[in-house]
Amino acid sequence: MLRILFFVLLVLVLGGGFAWLADRPGDLVVTFAGMRYEVTLMVAATAIVAVVAAVMLAWWLIKSIIRSPYALQRHFRARKRDRGYQSLSTGLIAAGAGDAEAARRMTKQAGKLLNVDQEPLIKLLEAQTAMLEGRTNDARGTFEAMLDDPETRLLGLRGLYLEAQRAGARDAAQHYADEASKLAPHVEWASSAVLGRLGAEGDWDEALKLLDARKAGQQTDKETARKERAALLTAKAISVFDSDPLAAKTTALEAHKFAPDLIPAAVIAARALFRQGDLRKGSKILETAWKNSPHPDIAQAYVHARPGDSTHDRLKRARHLFALRPNNPEASLALAHAALDAGEYALARENAEAVLRMAPRESAYLLLADIEEAQTGDQGRVRQWLSRAVKAPRDPAWTADGYVSEQWAPVSPVTGRLNAFEWKVPVEQLAPVIDVQEEVRGPEPETPDVPVVIEPEPVAPQPSSGDGAVTVVEGEKPKPQPKPVKAKPVGEAASPADEDEVKMLVVDDPGVAPEEKAGDKQARYRLF
Repeated sequence: MLRILFFVLLVLVLGGGFAWLADRPGDLVVTFAGMRYEVTLMVAATAIVAVVAAVMLAWWLIKSIIRSPYALQRHFRARKRDRGYQSLSTGLIAAGAGDAEAARRMTKQAGKLLNVDQEPLIKLLEAQTAMLEGRTNDARGTFEAMLDDPETRLLGLRGLYLEAQRAGARDAAQHYADEASKLAPHVEWASSAVLGRLGAEGDWDEALKLLDARKAGQQTDKETARKERAALLTAKAISVFDSDPLAAKTTALEAHKFAPDLIPAAVIAARALFRQGDLRKGSKILETAWKNSPHPDIAQAYVHARPGDSTHDRLKRARHLFALRPNNPEASLALAHAALDAGEYALARENAEAVLRMAPRESAYLLLADIEEAQTGDQGRVRQWLSRAVKAPRDPAWTADGYVSEQWAPVSPVTGRLNAFEWKVPVEQLAPVIDVQEEVRGPEPETPDVPVVIEPEPVAPQPSSGDGAVTVVEGEKPKPQPKPVKAKPVGEAASPADEDEVKMLVVDDPGVAPEEKAGDKQARYRLF
């Protein structure tokens, strides 16, 4: 654009100059070698401009001729480089698609067309091709060669880290992650791996330093940064809770300030306040967290806030939690546990059954088994509740990357991802279909065997032949004879097979009254 503007400006200046000379006629006299030349001023100006243009054209031609070998060489070199980058691009696409044959062919072609020392992507393509073909030693050697170049050092560490993980060499993988974290703390995979190791070792101070270094080198939103820091502070407070309760209190309150919705932070902050005797403030923190998200850890900490409380005092606190979030499975479950401890079996059973109506789960069945054993001592019903607990959906648990833990942790033990644990039902298998009404009614009580009383009834004599066979009257269909049933004496229990057989006869007999068919196990049965 600037060149076009300059050219237009130059044409305008020349045109204006010639117009100015045309308006002012004159002559130019030149004496050279005894000769006198006289021309008009316009002709002289035109000649001067033509000479300048001819000189410039001649200079451009001479310069082009001199530089033509270099220009030609540069053209072929650019063409070769373009072909090399095209081969490199095609090879990377083939490696990503899993086409080892095409990747190997493009690797050789790119190596011939490009300078391997000046193009690090060729080394990456070589390593990818070697991994596709199963040549792990060659791939590892290529990644190790990348460590010598500052531009490819991080890429080499990443490749060695993945190869070590694939081979199951955890110590070597951790070493490469540590080196990469020192080189670039903002890199997610390296910092996550180091955080996972620091979390396993319980070195929360170093983890906080690494977190600060990672935040300084990357663009992280404030909300995520606050939650990550709260998770590490919560873990630190939990680790020093028994040894230094005062430091645990300060750290836990700071974590709760950063992330008020983080349940472990609220629980450890309240427990630290309870340890210092501040029951009111600790209870307020738990009540606020409970209103936002009811959780069994909150209920456990709130109900057992004071170690010296009686079971009825704990039941009173559980009732208060239930009043804050009624019609909630966690609230009903917490109230049922407290009622069981206090001996209020009817209240405990009512709330446990309410959990089955809202969200059936394993813990509710186990609780009903405990209630049954404490209230009635009926081992048959206890076993039935336990058998249903085996088939019931699992309770929610702390889950991160497919790993299920009974306790919360700040980092995932699988990937090292920070603040990865979530409170949810583990995805292991499909939950069975449950009849809610049947579950609330509970198992049927085991009824002892009832003796069968057989009372014969007089039967009109039938015409018979001499051998005792039934004589069929012409025009009438013979009545089906029931299978004889062996009667049990009174006082001796009838087997289930005998009872089923008797029931079948009663139902099929048209001479039995409907009220007798609908009778219970102690009804008298008629036999033929």
